[in-house]
Amino acid sequence: MNGPGSARVGTQRALIAELVTEVLAPLPADRRTVVGLCGPPGSGKSRAAGLLVAALTRAGIESGSAPMDGFHLSDAQLGARGARGRKGAPDTFDVAGYRELLQRLRLRRAETVYAPDFSRRLDDPVAAVHAIEPSARVVVTEGNYLLFDTGGWETIRPLLDLVIYLDVPDTTLTPRLVHRHRVGGRAKSQARDWVREVDLPNAAAVARTRGRADLVWSPVP
Repeated sequence: MNGPGSARVGTQRALIAELVTEVLAPLPADRRTVVGLCGPPGSGKSRAAGLLVAALTRAGIESGSAPMDGFHLSDAQLGARGARGRKGAPDTFDVAGYRELLQRLRLRRAETVYAPDFSRRLDDPVAAVHAIEPSARVVVTEGNYLLFDTGGWETIRPLLDLVIYLDVPDTTLTPRLVHRHRVGGRAKSQARDWVREVDLPNAAAVARTRGRADLVWSPVP
């Protein structure tokens, strides 16, 4: 695998297999590595994280998941702040809570650490979905804003050993995001409006952080 900032094109499975074999497997077993998968909404981060955990398991490397989306503010909190219409923007997350989780994962390896996740069915975060056991050598986290350098997000990057940016064009993101919102219950016009007014501006902001990643992947089907 190439050095920091290198760009790679391939299927997610091929890129992940290379990452596990060439980067993660050779790491010392007595340390924990936190890998971040970053990219705009709809870039396939959750799928990539699942594939990475599965590949690590096949390689005999114990791992765990701690997704950033578990730190979405709830609809109740967003409503109280008048921010429901901006759900998913950088300031609609509990950044400090996410930072504390990552610090625990790095500093308190003897403990089982429980991490929340985001339920698309409920459209709200759910506590303690993931258990990261002391034996986990690799922890996989994924989210849009891992590489941001403002709003408190600048404290996140130093807690990640390796960040991979998933580079996906808007022409691919848009239909994926419209479909996601349709499945979530929005009418077609509502889904398109949300993608145009919320998701794509967020995606543009995320794209500007691409240069801070260690690796850039351009996944192909």
